[in-house]
Amino acid sequence: MKSTIAFLGLIFISLLIYNCSGVKKSTVTRDFKVPEFKPDPASTFLSPRESMQTMHLPPGYRLQLVASEPMIKEPVAIAWDGNGRMYVMEMRTYMQDADANGEQEKSSRISLLEDTDGDGVMDKSTVFIDSLLLPRMMQPVGNELLVNESNTIDIYSYSDTNGDGKADVKIPVYQNDKYVVNDMNMEHQRSGLDWNLDNWMYLTYDAVRFRYTNGKMLADTIVSGSSGQWGMTHDDYGRLFYSRAGGEIPALGFQINPKYGALDFPDQYNAAFAEVWPIIATPDVQGGLPRLRPDQTLNHFTAPTGQSIYRGDQFPADFSGDYLVCEPVARAVRRAEVVHQNGKTTLQNVYQNKEFLSSSDMNFRPVNSATGPDGHLYIVDMHRGIIQQGNWTQPGSYLRQKIDSLGLAANVGHGRIYRIVHEGSKRTEKPDMLNRKPAELLAYLGHANGWWRDNAQKELVARADQSVVPALKEIAAGKRTFVRKETGHLERIHALWTLEGLQAMDTELLITAMNDPDARVRKTAVWISEPFLKSGDRTLLEQAGKLVQDTDDDVRVQLLLSLYNSKSDQGKTIMNQILEKGQTHEMLLATKTALDKNENVRTFGSRLGQMDEASRKLIINGAGIFKSLCASCHGADAKGLAIGGAGMAAPPLAGSPRLEFTEKNNLIRIVLKGLTGPVEGKEYTSIMPAMEANSDEWIASVVSYIRHDFGGRPPRKKGEVPGMAPAATNNESGFPVRKISSPVVTAEEVRKIREESATRKTAWTIQELKPEQQE
Repeated sequence: MKSTIAFLGLIFISLLIYNCSGVKKSTVTRDFKVPEFKPDPASTFLSPRESMQTMHLPPGYRLQLVASEPMIKEPVAIAWDGNGRMYVMEMRTYMQDADANGEQEKSSRISLLEDTDGDGVMDKSTVFIDSLLLPRMMQPVGNELLVNESNTIDIYSYSDTNGDGKADVKIPVYQNDKYVVNDMNMEHQRSGLDWNLDNWMYLTYDAVRFRYTNGKMLADTIVSGSSGQWGMTHDDYGRLFYSRAGGEIPALGFQINPKYGALDFPDQYNAAFAEVWPIIATPDVQGGLPRLRPDQTLNHFTAPTGQSIYRGDQFPADFSGDYLVCEPVARAVRRAEVVHQNGKTTLQNVYQNKEFLSSSDMNFRPVNSATGPDGHLYIVDMHRGIIQQGNWTQPGSYLRQKIDSLGLAANVGHGRIYRIVHEGSKRTEKPDMLNRKPAELLAYLGHANGWWRDNAQKELVARADQSVVPALKEIAAGKRTFVRKETGHLERIHALWTLEGLQAMDTELLITAMNDPDARVRKTAVWISEPFLKSGDRTLLEQAGKLVQDTDDDVRVQLLLSLYNSKSDQGKTIMNQILEKGQTHEMLLATKTALDKNENVRTFGSRLGQMDEASRKLIINGAGIFKSLCASCHGADAKGLAIGGAGMAAPPLAGSPRLEFTEKNNLIRIVLKGLTGPVEGKEYTSIMPAMEANSDEWIASVVSYIRHDFGGRPPRKKGEVPGMAPAATNNESGFPVRKISSPVVTAEEVRKIREESATRKTAWTIQELKPEQQE
C-alpha cells in the first residue's frame, strides 16, 4: 500500500548527496520548536479544520485536507490508478465498539475519489466496491483493481465497464481453498500487494509473492517466510521495507529481498530510534504502565504501520528516499533517513526527540502514508478513538479501562486523508496513463516522481505489447533518453525491468548493463541476469566474473545473491572469489549466512517424510501460522527479535523449558490462555495474547510445529533407537513397524486442555506452570 518520487532538477542534486553504497548527507534542519506538552488530553471530537490546528510539522511544511467524512469513513489505505483517481479502502466495521460487535459483517467498501478541478481536494466520490469484509489489500492494474478481503487469501479483479465509477465485473485471479487463515484476529492477516520494481507483488505475513500475468496471479513461495504486519513499501531500487507492530519493530526486512532469506542486523538502527515522541499523554496503550514514561507518553513504538519511502519531486532534495512510518498510538509519523554504506542499510530519526508529524488530537490515528502522482506526501487518518483490535480490549484489561474512562469508543465512522506540501511545491500535470499508447508511456520511465515511473512500467508490463521492445532496449543501453543525462540511471533501470516483465531480455543487453557507469544499473543487470546465471550461461558468467572486482558493495552483494544457487563450476568459483575477497565484509558474510539458512529451510519437507499424512498436515499448517503470526514477536528462528537495542518484545522459544518434549500440555495452556509476567526472570514489552478463539485444530497445528522445529527431543529408554518408538505391531510383510516418537499434538488433546481451563479468565504465569512429569 505505498508509493514513490523525485524532481528532474532535484534528482541531479540528490545524486550529489546519495549513491548506491555511499552515505546520504542531509542538510535538513533537525531542530524545531514543538508545542507545549498536553498532559491531560481530552477525547473530544474535532472537525477536520480543528484537528489540523493540533498537528505540527517542521518549518516549510503544511497540511491540506484532501477528503473527510461523510465522503469516506474508516479509511486504512489509498492507491491511485493510472489516471490519478484515488481508491480508498474503508474498514467500516472495524472496532465500532470496545467489544468488536458486528466486525465480521460485510459492509466495508472501496471508494473511488476524483479531483475534477485540479485544486488537490477530492470533489467527486463513488462507491467502487460495496459489501466487502474488511478489505486487506488492493492494487490498481490498468482498468482493474485487484482486491483481497479478510479471512481469505483469494484475490479478485474488479473493473468498471460502463464508466459510472462502480465496479460491474468481478473475476477471480487467485484462489486457494486449502489456505489456513487466522480468522479470529483481523490484525494478524496480510497487507501489501505492493508491485515492486522486479514486477513481483509482495505482501506481509504470507510466505508468497505474486506476478500478474494473463489475468492470473502466479504465486511464488518465499521459502523463509515474509516479514511485516500492516503495511510495506519499496524504494527506487526495489528494496522492500516492512514493519511489525506485534514485535514493536518500526522497520525490518530491508537488507535483502525476502526470496533470498531473512536478514536483519541488531544495529540497523539504535535503541534511540525505537523511542517515539508524542506531544500528548498517551494512556490508551496495550501493555499498560511499562509502556509509558513518567510523563505518561508512549516510550517506544507499539503500532508501527503504513510505511512509505518518499520518492517525490515536490520536497527538498534531502527528503528524497527517506522512510516514513505511522504510529497511531503516539498520534505521530516518523521520518527516518535511510543510509546505505558498505552494502548495509541503516536508519536514523531525522529529528532528535521529535517526530516529523505529531498531533494533540486524541482521535488522530495515522495508519498509512503514500507518495501521490502530484509528488506530495499523503497521510491516511482513520480518525477514531479505539485503534486496538478486540482481542486486546477485553473487559477488565488495562486498555479497556482507559477506553471506557476516556470515552474513546464514542468516536467512530470518521476518517480523513491529508497531503503534506512544502512551501516550494508547484502544481504538476494530472496523469493520463490509461489513455496513452504504449510508446507514449516510455517518456515516464525516467520521470522525477517515482509514482510515474512505477506506473509506466506496470502499465507496459500489464499490456504485454511487444511493439515497444526495440525502444526499451535503446533506453536500457543508454542510446535513447527522455530525461536529463544525469538522471538517466533510473530510466535505464525501469527500462530493464520492463523488458524483464515483457520477457524480452537478451544476453547482449545484460552485458551492456553490467558495464554501465552507474553501479545501480550494474546491480540491476546482475539481479535480472539471475535465471541466466543459474542455468550456466557462459557468456554472462564470464561478464559476472569481472564484477568480483567491482568497487560497489551493492553490486558484489547482489552477485553473491544471484550466484548462490548456480549449478555451474564457473558460478561457484565466482561466488567463492567474492567471499574470499570479503572475509571481513560484514554485509557479504551476513548475506552468505542468510542464504545458507534459507537453503536449509528448503529441506524442511525431508524431515517430515516418515510421518503419517495427518501429522505432516498439522505441522505444515502450523509452520504457516507461526511464520505469519508468531514470528512477528518471537522471530522466524524462534530466537526472539532484538533490533535497535530496545530489548525483545517476546522471549525466545528455542531452548525454552516449555518446549521440552514432555511439556506439551503446558505449551497448549499458554497458547490457549496466554502468558504474562516475567519469563526466566526477564520482563518483555509484549504480552502473549490468548489464542483460544481459534479452533482446536489451529492450536494443535501451531503447537505441533513449534515442538517439531524448536522443541526438545523425546526421552530415550534403554535399547531404544533414537527418534523411534519400540516396535509394537507388525505389518503385512511380518517386519516390525517402528513409529517415530512424534512432537505432534492432536486437536483432541487441545480440546481436553481447553475444557480443563474453561473457567480461567486470565493469562498464565510461569510460576503457575509446573513442569510436567515424564510418562
